[in-house]
This record gives sequence, structure tokens and C-alpha cells, in this order.
Amino acid sequence: MKFSPISIKKQEFSKKFRGFDREEVQAFLEKLSDEFETLVNEKDSLKKELEEVKEKLSDFKKIEKTLQDTLIKTQESSSKAIESTKKQTILMIKEAEIKASQIIEKARAGANEIRNSVINLREERNLILAKLKAIINSQAHLLEMKVEDAGEEKVEAKPLGQSKSVDIDVNDILNKII
Repeated sequence: MKFSPISIKKQEFSKKFRGFDREEVQAFLEKLSDEFETLVNEKDSLKKELEEVKEKLSDFKKIEKTLQDTLIKTQESSSKAIESTKKQTILMIKEAEIKASQIIEKARAGANEIRNSVINLREERNLILAKLKAIINSQAHLLEMKVEDAGEEKVEAKPLGQSKSVDIDVNDILNKII
């Protein structure tokens, strides 16, 4: 038998000789009914609250599942991005090393070319200086011969333009030209 506040209030008892005090029983049933009604209301309130909590818990579980899925996808994406970045970095480093090697090789070739050009220019300079010295010496010799032909005092030509009568310093002339 289920009890309710109303069934407790309306409960009838059979009468017996020298039974319980009717008013006292009625007052007790009244208090019991009120207390039972309070408990039923509390139970209904707690039941309703429990349903709300269950609903919120279900919502939170859905949110948690979504967050976990998102976190897993984010981790996978970041792992892929990191791996891709590593591969790109390795490729870029290899390309940079190849370019650096090419630049160094070009620089070495350029330096060798410049070195060879400098050597060639020095050789040409020395050759030109030798020819110029020869021309100056021959011109000094011609000048000495013309001086002799003119009947002036005899001028002796000396190597590299060092003479007593015609004062020509070939090295001085070359230094001024250079």
C-alpha cells in the first residue's frame, strides 16, 4: 500500500473498547501527514534537480567529447605541420648548402682568374718597361751620336742611360711614367 499525505489524513481506525484517544491519534496523523508531504515535496524537488544535473552532465560529456576530438585533431594537425616544417627546413638547408658551395666555387674561380690576370698584367708591365728602357737607351744613344756629329764634345753612351755628357737617368724617367 502506498502512502500519501491525504491517505494518512483520511485513515480511519476501527473503534474498540478503551481504544486510543481519538484527538491524540488525529493530531499525530495530522503531523505525520504534514511531515510526509514535506518529504514527498523534497523528494520531487530532488528528483527534478537530479534530472537537471543529469541533463547538464550529459551536456558536459558532449562538450568534453567535442573538446577531446578537437584536441586530438589539433595534435594530429600540429604533428603534421611540425613534420612538414622539418622536411621543408631540411630541404632549405640542403639547397642553401648547394648554393653556398656554388658561390664559394665561383668565388674561387673568380679569385684564380683575377690572380692570373694580375700575373699577366705584371708580366706585360715588365715587358713594356723593358721595351721602354730599350727605347730610351736607343734614343739616348742616337742623341749622343747626333751630338758627336755636330762636332761638340764627345758623349759616351753608357748602359741604362748613364752617360757623362748627356745626363739621362732611365730609371728616373720610368718612375715618372709609372
